[in-house]
Formats: sequence, structure tokens, C-alpha cells
Amino acid sequence: MRYRQLGRSGISVSEIGYGAWGIGQNAWKGATEAESVRALHRAIDLGVNLIDTARGYGRSEHVIGRALCGRAGGDEVFVATKAGPKIPAGPDSRGIDPTDAYPGSHLRESVETSLAALGLERVDLLQLHVWHDEWTGRGDWLETVEDLKREGKIGLFGISVNDHQPDNALALVRTGVLDTVQVIYNIFEQAPSDALLPACQEYGVGVIARVALDEGGLTGRIRPGVTFPEDDWRNWYFRDDRPARVARHVGAIVDDLGIAPDEIAETALRFALAGTAVSSVIVGMRDIRNVERNAAVGDQPPLTAKQLAVLAKHRWQRNFYT
Repeated sequence: MRYRQLGRSGISVSEIGYGAWGIGQNAWKGATEAESVRALHRAIDLGVNLIDTARGYGRSEHVIGRALCGRAGGDEVFVATKAGPKIPAGPDSRGIDPTDAYPGSHLRESVETSLAALGLERVDLLQLHVWHDEWTGRGDWLETVEDLKREGKIGLFGISVNDHQPDNALALVRTGVLDTVQVIYNIFEQAPSDALLPACQEYGVGVIARVALDEGGLTGRIRPGVTFPEDDWRNWYFRDDRPARVARHVGAIVDDLGIAPDEIAETALRFALAGTAVSSVIVGMRDIRNVERNAAVGDQPPLTAKQLAVLAKHRWQRNFYT
């Protein structure tokens, strides 16, 4: 496993991080708590030291707390979580006042709840799960963040950028108050490289790339007729003709690069790690097999300039979250 600096924080994080939404047993189906704990242990054994979760990820924080409890070296793991807004405030809900979405009292309560679930005295990184740049300089959330830092209940502070809205964080990045930004970044969604990633480098903000595999689209396993367990949210994400569209785009990437179909996932992770702007790529891993496969990407050489030039042509502007 290789490691990178998390912005100006002085903290070193593994290039491959553990995305813990899938082990929360809510939106993603099929995970069991026992297997998730084993997968977390294996990931840490292989050098993964960044785990990303959220209050809204079902039992995810509890599962992580169980995995870390009593584990030798568990205190060396960097745990990031997210606080959701107090009222519904999704990517398309502009115009909401930040004092309603993230009042300081709500933010503090969310942190206390996360700490109890995780069994920790401090969370290393607190992120706002929804952000609108119109909130910059408004509300009392930042004062609360600073108080929580002084009290030692959180280490760093960041935001999780709304789905496919990378420019909706530039104003806050430029204030200098952020330690990290988490953003969708993959072969299809390359827009963060236009302005957000350069801004983060300029201001020393660490970048955590998420959805590098496009919720499974960049694994090569999404094809017409694909099915998922009942109540799994991917039945909605990959609905109608979307699997066929994804398969066509993935097939074009495979053909243009001249790689085997089963190399697409590894290639997608290496793409997200190209360059120096990204500190870590968090990947959903619900079993040991996934952990071992994804962790091994750290042993692969970077993509070549020629390969990156080919992939630059495969931007695909669409939003399957709507």
C-alpha cells in the first residue's frame, strides 16, 4: 500500500480507503455484519488506514466500532464520518438557510451520536454530508466546528460535495477553512479536474475521491438484464436502459485502451489516483475478496500519459442519481 499526504494536515493516508456505505445494511443489500468486520480487519492488515462512513449509512458506524474495538493498532486508523442536515437538504434544494440545515446544536449532537456508535473519543474527520456554496459565511456551523476541534472531539473538517456538482464547493475551498473535500471523481465524471482539484491543491485541501467505480458501472459487471437483491438501491440507479448505456461506454473504454474486460475496475481506480491532487480513493468493500482486489491496486504502476489521454476522451456527463 502506498500513502499520500492529506492536504496540508500533515496526515498520511492510504491511497485506497475503505468506503463504508455498503456495510451499513440499508441501501446496499447483501452485507452481513460478521463478514463486514472481517473485511475491515483484512483491509487494515493490508495497510488501509482511512475508513469513511456517515451518520446516514445505517449501521455502518456501529460495524466500524465493532471492528476497531480492542484491535491492536486500531488507534492508528483514520476514521472519517459525515453529519447530515437537520432538515431535508439534498443537492437540488438550494435556497435553504444554513441555520435550518446545519444549526450548531444539530452538528454537535450528530458528532456525539457518531462517537457513541463508533466507540471513539474523537472522530478524525467530520464532513458535512450536503453542501451549497451559498452557505459560505452564514450560520453558526463553523463556530461549532471550531469548538469541536478545540474540545478534541474532531480532528479535521471537510465537506462532501453534492453529486456531480464539483464547482459548488469552490467558494468554501477559497476561504481556507476546509481541511478536506470529498467528491465524485471517475473516468466518466472528470469535471472535478477542471477547477476543484486545482483549487484544492492551491489551498492545501486534501481530496478524497469517491464513486471511482461509478457505483459498480466501471467494474464491467453492469450489463442488460443485471439484477440486484430486493430493495437494493442499485435497482433504481441502474434502471430502465441505463445498464445497456453503461455497458456500451465501458466497452468503448476497453476497446480504446486494448485491455481485457476484467481490467476495467483496476484501471478506473488507477485513473482516480493519477496525478497528485487526490489524497485517497475510497472504495466500497463488503467482503474480503473485494478488499484484497482493491488493495492490490496500490501495487500497480501509474497509468501512462498515453492511457490518460485516451481516458480523457471518455467523459460522460450524466447524473444517474436523479
